[in-house]
Amino acid sequence: MGDYMRFITFEKCDGTVRAGVMLESDLVVDMNEATNGSLPEKLIDFLEQSEQNLISAAQLLHLNDGDKGVYPIHEVRLIAPLPVPKSFRDFYAFEQHVKSARENRGLDMIPEWYKIPVFYFSNHLAIKGPEDNISKPIECNELDYELEIACIIGKKGRNIKADEAEDYIFGYCILNDWSARDLQRQEIKVGLGPAKGKDFATSIGPWITTKDELENLRSGKGFDVTMKAKVNGSLLSEGNMKDIYYSFGEMIERASAGVTLFPGEIIGSGTVGTGCILELGTEVHRWLQHGDVVEFEIDKLGVLKNSIVSD
Repeated sequence: MGDYMRFITFEKCDGTVRAGVMLESDLVVDMNEATNGSLPEKLIDFLEQSEQNLISAAQLLHLNDGDKGVYPIHEVRLIAPLPVPKSFRDFYAFEQHVKSARENRGLDMIPEWYKIPVFYFSNHLAIKGPEDNISKPIECNELDYELEIACIIGKKGRNIKADEAEDYIFGYCILNDWSARDLQRQEIKVGLGPAKGKDFATSIGPWITTKDELENLRSGKGFDVTMKAKVNGSLLSEGNMKDIYYSFGEMIERASAGVTLFPGEIIGSGTVGTGCILELGTEVHRWLQHGDVVEFEIDKLGVLKNSIVSD
């Protein structure tokens, strides 16, 4: 498996929830059980001492079926790898998405976007995982997906410079920033940005891969990884993270300016070009409805699939 690790959170058949490591052999390891309690039960606690805990966790990659704390993946249910993060900031870092989404609303590009990476806070208590159902808000008639990558903060820091930010990143995962476009359109006229149009659900998963898995794929300010979104099996969105305008380092510098970042905070990239229905246009695909299955796939980060249900 190399140096990288894939961290998950899963529910066992007895209902207990544990943080673990995904092995390539379709096995999962309960880190707490396999280490006789020396590693935490929850990933949020693991991240508090991530550098030290990673050294201990690396030994788990050598475990096999039948070892203590090892389970076949079909015997457990994967949930969001970080079910309750400390916070969730979502940036707006892909130029194509910003331009196209604004054009579709009859708006010109804003010069300020090129000066600073901007973000909003979303609801860190509404995190969903792989295969979870997403409830469409009752008052929403224009439900959309947003295809993103997220980084997870693994080390406390303040006033972090962009060229030092790599030390503070634990890993990366797929993120779907679900959006109620009609609610969002109404509220952003007030000038505070999206809130109610975003706070009902954000999906992450299926795992968090440590940053070293993507290291040799660096390209531009991002990574050369293909990002795809399908609805009911039909490919709608396809982009590449290397096209990002602001690096995660620049996002972290902005987020940490005058503010302390803590292990277990999530930072989203914003939507890759073509990565939502708002940008594609409803002539390409209607808004999401009850029964739709939305599937994201990003190289190295896996597949994140969710179904839409009525609230």
